[in-house]
Amino acid sequence: MPFDTNLFLLIAGLLVLIGILASTLTVRIGLPFLLLFLAIGMLAGEDGVGGIPFDDFDQAFLVGNLALAVILLDGGMRTKTSTFRAAFWPSLTLATVGVVLTAGALGAFATWLLGVNPLFGLLLGAIVGSTDAAAVFNLLRNSGIRLNERVGGTLELESGANDPMAILLVIVLVDLIQGQAELAWLPLTKLLTEQFMLGAACGVGGGWLLARLVRHLRLADGLQALLVVSFGLVVFAGVNRLGGSGYLAVYLVGLMLGNARTGPSEAVSQIMDGLAWLAQAGMFLILGLLVAPNEVLYFAPTAGAIAAFLILVARPVAVLLCLLPFRFQWNERFYISWVGLRGAVPIVLAVYPVMAGLSNAEYIFNVTFAVVLVSLLVQGSTVPLMARWLNMLIPPAPAPAKRHRLVSSEQMTLEVDEFQVEPESPVLSPLFRAGDDNPINPTVVALVRDGRPLPPDGDVNLAAGDRVWMLLRSEDVDDVASQFSSETKAGLLASNNFYGEFVLRPDAQVADLASAYGLPITDEERSLTVEGLLHLRLGRHPVVGDRTRLGAVRLTIRQMTGDRIETVGLKLLPSGH
Repeated sequence: MPFDTNLFLLIAGLLVLIGILASTLTVRIGLPFLLLFLAIGMLAGEDGVGGIPFDDFDQAFLVGNLALAVILLDGGMRTKTSTFRAAFWPSLTLATVGVVLTAGALGAFATWLLGVNPLFGLLLGAIVGSTDAAAVFNLLRNSGIRLNERVGGTLELESGANDPMAILLVIVLVDLIQGQAELAWLPLTKLLTEQFMLGAACGVGGGWLLARLVRHLRLADGLQALLVVSFGLVVFAGVNRLGGSGYLAVYLVGLMLGNARTGPSEAVSQIMDGLAWLAQAGMFLILGLLVAPNEVLYFAPTAGAIAAFLILVARPVAVLLCLLPFRFQWNERFYISWVGLRGAVPIVLAVYPVMAGLSNAEYIFNVTFAVVLVSLLVQGSTVPLMARWLNMLIPPAPAPAKRHRLVSSEQMTLEVDEFQVEPESPVLSPLFRAGDDNPINPTVVALVRDGRPLPPDGDVNLAAGDRVWMLLRSEDVDDVASQFSSETKAGLLASNNFYGEFVLRPDAQVADLASAYGLPITDEERSLTVEGLLHLRLGRHPVVGDRTRLGAVRLTIRQMTGDRIETVGLKLLPSGH
């Protein structure tokens, strides 16, 4: 029977369309978006209701790698370089030592549980030993929660950087099982170093070059997005051909581009976001087609036991050991261990043994797939719940409703931003209403009230619910956004707010606080400023939301610029707290 192109396109389009429309349901019931596309792929497969025959592992491997490259590129573009200061070393430790510890512990357990050769047990452990960038990026950024930069950054950077170690372990173990390699530490160390060094060097260099291409080439937004994607794929495939880590390289390309002063426009970022969503949807649909629902049910008990050991033992122990040298609170360590999400990467890695022709390869693939389903269902659906239970949430930072970059150069970046005036926000204060003293007036380009445009010239007399468009420098946006948010004013007056009842300057003297509140501090701390005290207690790279207690008060970092603390919240604690 000849291949029917139209039928293929019809089915593919319907599957993606059904998944996107049904994704609104997953948000309401708290299930991961990616789990939905896996389920649709399984149901559409040969043994599902769709009856679509598909068992081409080579094609699935190609689609998986292509999609992961786009996802990592987009994820890097949305990662701030400030995250590296707080999370680089913890995430690197988890991406290397953590993967080895998790794979080793899980491999030993799988060997005992399944009664297989230790090399096969270790291979299964290596395949599911790394977290998945697609799952982590998707759930952390679309679950409606905000974590402090150290915790969120550690999870994202780990998921973007742990692929080289996982791939190395899988390739070495496959070669060992086939008798094509010997276990020697020097060659393994050399291979791992090449993976990381080539990936890092080409990623940073490629990102630097791409940022300059974006700045100098005058392209339409659609073409610029295609330039970014094609450049990322060239770096990804080229680094892989050279023996480096293409995953790490393409992530760093995105990071360099997204943090360049003259980076891509908001429209390009939105196009990239859409491409990343399409890549995730397509990848999980294809991977879902490879597995039949009855096979998942057959392997459910075994996968459930392995997933339980992974979630409750192997991952937590690896995280706790790896984060011992770093200043993490215990609730932060437990949360990082819980959000060790498995997703597309383990499934793609499980294709390696199948392509190599190992005797038990499909058994490993099916168990891996079932473990991923358990991880997405149990861990993925509880990401916001665990964050609240462990007291990990920090208030969302005020931000514009929409941003549109107009001018981007080394000297200045101008953009038009849309704000909505919230009740009791500072812009409603009389200080903002009078003539020349009004700091909002000069930059308002449009004002809409009750759906009707108002002239922005003259005195800007704002009211709650107004929508305001302003021309701003990029570095001023955060400060202006805080003036439109009710959190800045009303939050400070609330007795149970996150940051506290009062705002302190970072140069306030600890000795003055001690005298005012009778705080128990050492002589060394008495001579410091509030900023110096927080750096002493929290380390060189504190982040917004970090706290320390001084007797009856608690100090919480409210705002930061780089490593410089801008404002600190002070909360009076009730007696016995």
